[in-house]
Amino acid sequence: MIVFKQKRFEELSATELYKIIQIRFEVFICEQTCFYQDLDDKDFDSIHLMGYNNNEIVAYARLLPKGVSYENYCAIGRVLTKETARRKGYGIELMKRAIEICQQEFGGDIKISAQQYLEKFYSDFGFKTVTEMYYEDQIPHVGMVLKVD
Repeated sequence: MIVFKQKRFEELSATELYKIIQIRFEVFICEQTCFYQDLDDKDFDSIHLMGYNNNEIVAYARLLPKGVSYENYCAIGRVLTKETARRKGYGIELMKRAIEICQQEFGGDIKISAQQYLEKFYSDFGFKTVTEMYYEDQIPHVGMVLKVD
């Protein structure tokens, strides 16, 4: 079972922030062997959505208000599920919750920069591809937007 907590940057404890950075490093840098600057100052303006299983963060997403990543869109980024917690539906629950929080907290359409191999996953939530494939940190990505009524 997964339990979600959401916190703004200033509400995070030092331990929570450490665990967030640790899991992002584990998935994006070690597992995907993608060397990039993860700490980009956007964390300060974000809502951090953490999915816990047995008191361990196993799923995470960063929710950004309009104007931080994209001028006209709020955004969902750094979406991940820990390798040992995959194929349990946590990613689906994480995205449902992330979309809901973005709508409640920020309003408006949501844009993501999705790893191309996950395009179908995100399209199942209503995201539509709005760009050609491009490389971000040497990984194929596509821009996708969820239009909110």
